[in-house]
Amino acid sequence: MRILLINPPWIRRQGNIWLNIASVMPPLGLAWLAAQLERAGHQVLILDAHAERLDLEMIAARLRELGSFDLVGITATTSLIGNALAIARLARAEYPQARIILGGVHPTVLPEEVLSEPAVDLVVRGEGEMTLLDIAAGKDQRDIAGISFREGDGFVHNPDRELVPDLDSLAPPAYHLLPMDRYYPAAGAYQRLPAVSMLATRGCPGRCTFCYRLFGKRLRVRSGRRMAEEAKNLQDRFGIREICFYDDTFTAFRKEVLAFLDGLKELQVDLAWSCFSRVDAVDEDLLRRMKASGCHQIMYGVESADPEILKNIGKRITPDLVERAVRMTQAAGIDVRAAFMVGNPGETAESLETTFRFALRLNPDLVVFNIATPFPGTEMYRWADEHGCLTTKDWQQYDFSRPILELPTVSHAVLSGFYRTVYRRFYLRPSYITRRLGKIRSWNDLRQALRGVRGVLNV
Repeated sequence: MRILLINPPWIRRQGNIWLNIASVMPPLGLAWLAAQLERAGHQVLILDAHAERLDLEMIAARLRELGSFDLVGITATTSLIGNALAIARLARAEYPQARIILGGVHPTVLPEEVLSEPAVDLVVRGEGEMTLLDIAAGKDQRDIAGISFREGDGFVHNPDRELVPDLDSLAPPAYHLLPMDRYYPAAGAYQRLPAVSMLATRGCPGRCTFCYRLFGKRLRVRSGRRMAEEAKNLQDRFGIREICFYDDTFTAFRKEVLAFLDGLKELQVDLAWSCFSRVDAVDEDLLRRMKASGCHQIMYGVESADPEILKNIGKRITPDLVERAVRMTQAAGIDVRAAFMVGNPGETAESLETTFRFALRLNPDLVVFNIATPFPGTEMYRWADEHGCLTTKDWQQYDFSRPILELPTVSHAVLSGFYRTVYRRFYLRPSYITRRLGKIRSWNDLRQALRGVRGVLNV
């Protein structure tokens, strides 16, 4: 079959910190799907409309240029579902005989909402590689696990698809189908260019109420050796000099992290790299070895300095544990990016200030403050919907920069005011500016700093 996979353009608005500092990274989900389809003999193209900065009119023109397709697959998160459905309509007009498929988090959680769009034929729920192979092979849709579709005046939801037990059994992502020269990390999050993202795991050991576990409750990991080989391929084929691991908890499997480090050394791969982790999933020895292998930054989800709020959101950490992990990471010579989420259940004006003072005490290299956003499918969303705490179901509003929860303990005005001022309060301190200026070693460092300044001033 001839198959087109599309990554919709993202939406960012003025007043959102991510307008200026966000990364543009490969849509790894689509790249993994494409790799399995190619291995099965199908012809696959990926249109990364976000990386190519295409609006809907430009996407329509590109669809006309690309010729006909048998299948069109479109991925969508909650905030992008509007764009994804608009692209489905464009694809239906251009390819009337094609099957239009939507997948990703939002279609998985709300398949009937997505199937209410006449242009959409099927929804793939959850992990999509094996499901899409069945669809492309022409299997009867009634016999395909993990899909939803319309039938008569109703909807059919086939049983869930079992997760891929061995991630190493999958062909590595089809980076060759992507515009590799268009990708770059978030401001302040890299040392070298060109850079791309990788994933070592699927799932997360956490049980936070604000996360939807698309890949199930069981955490799976790729072998460290395979990850090192993939990194070497990226360097040899595309000249990649930095890897950003976007796993929720990269260090969850210590054994495979060490195997990855050993693999980089054995294969003589000289990379700078960064990752996300949890404060309860690192130790001094591991951090030292990561640093020696090129790791220069770790992002920890701190969320709040209020123990009661941490309990409310199921974070299962304490401020003391956060401070211990941050100090260990700093002592190892690795930069810390601390991510906070404000406006959670139980938030007050006082807890906001407590969290800000905690951020000052931690003194990380970078901070991010997002407003708690209850995405569909999460425990937080169910709680908010049941208690009448949602202010809107306009999904484009779910962008981490505006209050979606109506809480009795803190007003929208207080929360929005905190968001508008917290970045300047943290980043425009003379002590911070002096420290960051002292770390500028190249034009690249200066460009990142200027991106960060623009982002702070935009909020």
